[in-house]
Parts: sequence; structure tokens; C-alpha cells
Amino acid sequence: MNETRAPELPKTGIWLNAVPTTLHDLRGCPVALAFVNGASVWSMQRVAEVTRWQARNPGRLQLVVVQVPRFEFEREPQQALKLLRRQGITAPIVLDAQWDAWRGYGVQSWPTLVLLDVEGRERERLVGAAGELERSLNTLCEGVSAPLDGEIFGAREINPEPRLPLRFPAGLVATAERLYVSDTGNHRVLECTHGGRVLRQFGLGSADLINGGIGEAAFNRPQGLALVRDVLYVADTGNHALRRVNLVSGQVDTLCGNGRMGDPRAGVLEQPWDSPLNHPADVAVADNQVHIAMAGDNHIWSYDLGTRELRWRSGAGAVEVRDGSGHLAAFAQPTGVVAVQQTLYVCDSLGSAIRSVQLRNDLVQTLVGQGPWEAGNVDGPRLNARLQYPLAIALGPDSPMLWIADYGNGTLRTLRLGGGDLTTVNLPRRLHGPRALAVAANAIWIAECGAHAVLRFDPVSGELSDVPIEG
Repeated sequence: MNETRAPELPKTGIWLNAVPTTLHDLRGCPVALAFVNGASVWSMQRVAEVTRWQARNPGRLQLVVVQVPRFEFEREPQQALKLLRRQGITAPIVLDAQWDAWRGYGVQSWPTLVLLDVEGRERERLVGAAGELERSLNTLCEGVSAPLDGEIFGAREINPEPRLPLRFPAGLVATAERLYVSDTGNHRVLECTHGGRVLRQFGLGSADLINGGIGEAAFNRPQGLALVRDVLYVADTGNHALRRVNLVSGQVDTLCGNGRMGDPRAGVLEQPWDSPLNHPADVAVADNQVHIAMAGDNHIWSYDLGTRELRWRSGAGAVEVRDGSGHLAAFAQPTGVVAVQQTLYVCDSLGSAIRSVQLRNDLVQTLVGQGPWEAGNVDGPRLNARLQYPLAIALGPDSPMLWIADYGNGTLRTLRLGGGDLTTVNLPRRLHGPRALAVAANAIWIAECGAHAVLRFDPVSGELSDVPIEG
């Protein structure tokens, strides 16, 4: 055990959702410093593991999240806070915008957990997914009694999110008459009119994995949606599952996933729970198959609706922007996907890239993007153009135009297929965390995640208006 007390958090750190404090103030209780990046799925999964341990062991450990930016937009406190809150993080957060705490602790990769004992000494550090988290936390807190008031940090979150009908919406589908919204933070999917009137709610609004009809079924942080005739397919991200809603009956069932994160198992599934999934973020349907952007393992998977076969189509698993065929190619956290004819178009979020996958041979090609550390905000020819953490992509039924939600730049971008340039759409204002897109009824529909809203953009008039969802 290291007898030297851990260094104090630098004064350059910005406390985002809690009253500023010091590690000295926290002496007497064990502390887990989680050095994370809010844009990284793997960082958020590690924080979620600690949070689940805390729920089973209330009052025995203080978690402090140290947000270290990967992208330029994450240096802005409000954007960094929104990024973490949309992942469900409620622990105290310190923004290490200048990487001072990172350097002071000698951290080398995300996520890293630094475990401090009651005297403020470092007992252990867990890098990535390595180490037995349960054992390490149990050992750290051995013999520590819970505080009488159950509060170690002694403060509620400050700067709370406003109470609005939607909470961090992250999925959209639009038709000629309807709008389907993944109300992610409220664990439900809404069916609305274009005017925002809620017609039906799928999901009880509590985080759970339950099949059944309206008033019975439950989701956990659903995100991407895809509609084929009367069936709505849902990337139930928090449940690590692929779900299906029959819009005629309102029945919700599970096609694949067992509610727990894990490495998917390729092959024919006799039962949905025969294979876990790993953070499915979006879905698209083509050739009677549901294609899944699996952000947790950097792969594109397909689920055959006829044979129930789960297939690993492309992606080697490494966080890279690398072209090639099938498993030789590499993605950097694929988060959005859309299908047209025999091609998938993919938002590769950490790669700040737009990729294509040919379904005939699984050939992966990069349309825009140079790599995981080459983000920016540049229009023009594809080789020079830059995005910053794009999260969603959409395509009109009769248009060769890709619409891209450029989350990091707060913009709507377009890319014309067939060699066209990347262009920023002229909007009346900056977007607050565009997270999902849909094209229908002569409009572009935008899930403005950071503002808990859905917008309608008319590309002819240039008008951007709110859709007043009240459910």
C-alpha cells in the first residue's frame, strides 16, 4: 500500500454539479476518483458499475468523476455537464479542462479508477475494464461504517436539469403523419403527431427490461429507432438489448439481449437471452435484417428477422478509423446508422467520421474523417472536411443527401452522396446537443438532446421551430 497521500485535486478543476471541495475534506471515507471522458461509452460503463456497487452499499464510498476532455467542445463546462448527465451520471463531477489532474495522478488512459482509503492514500488503481471492481471496492471499504445521515458529500446536485416533458431524447423516426421519439432519460418511447400531441407511450417510464403491452412493458435508456411498416425496432441501450414494438397491438418484445452488457455471440439464437449485446446505440433495417451500431464493441452486427441469426458483420474492435473488408476494418464507437439499398452509412462518433458499409461484401470505406484525434469544424471536399463527435445520420427516401447531427459543433451538416462536399446548414441558432435525426414530410426532425426538445427544420424556408411535446 502507498503510504503517501494522493495529491490534491488542482484548483484549475471546475466543479460542475456540486459545491467545490477538496480531498482533505473527504478524509474519513473511501473515495473513488474516476478519470473518464463523457464521450466514451467505456468510461460511462465503468462509472455505472461503481454506481451500482454504491446502490448495494449505500453511504460507504464517495465517487468523484473527473471529466477529462477528448474533444474541444468538452472544455466548455455546461456542455461537459450535459454530456455526462445524459448518460445518467449524478455523482459530483470535476472538469479537468487543462488535464492538470490527469497529469498530476499520472493517468494514461480512460477510464482509470484511483481508489483512496480513509486517510487519502492511494490503495489501488483500475485501468480500463481490468481488475475485479467488486473485490477492490469491498476491500477498500472493509470495516468502514456508513455515515449516520447517509450523505458523504453532503450536497444535492446544483444546477439541476429543468423539469420538462422530455429528458435527453436520443432517437427519432418520422413518417408522413407520425413522430416516434426515444425519451431516453425517461425510459420510454413516445408516438406523437407532428404537432407534438402524444398519442401513445411505450414503456412505464422506469428503467427495466419487461415485455408486454401498453402499461406493462419497460425500457432502459432507449436510443435509436427504425420503423418498417407497423413494427418499430428499438436500440434499448441501457438494457443492452434489441427490442420490437408492434404498433398495431402495442405489444413490446425482445429480439436479442439479456439485460446485461457482454460480448455478443454470433449464431442462431434459440432464445433472445442466448446472447448479450454491448451498448447498441442505433438500428437500421435492410434485407429483413436489423443492422446494429454496437458502440460498446466497435462492431456492426446484424440480426436476421427470419432465421434469428446474430452476425458480426464488420469492425475489428480497436478504436480506429480503418477501411477494409469485414473484420479487417475498424470503427471508433459507431453510434448512428441508416440503410439505403445495399449500403449502410455509419456515424463513427469518436472517429469524427462518416463511414459506409457495403452489405454485399461488408466492405467499409470512409467518406469523411481522418482518425480519432482529427476532429474539427471544416466544410469542403471530403479529404479536408472535419466533424466533431457526430452522433446521428439520416437520409431522405428520394434524396442523395446525408443529414448529419454534428453534436460537438452544435450544427446540422450535409454530405451529398456521389462525391459531394461536406456543408454546414445555415440555421437560425446553434443546436444544443443534436442527438438524432429523421427526414419526412418535407422537414428535418432533430432531437435536441441538451435542450430536452424536438425541433422541426424546413430546408426550403430555413425555419427552425420547436415541436411542443407535452406528454
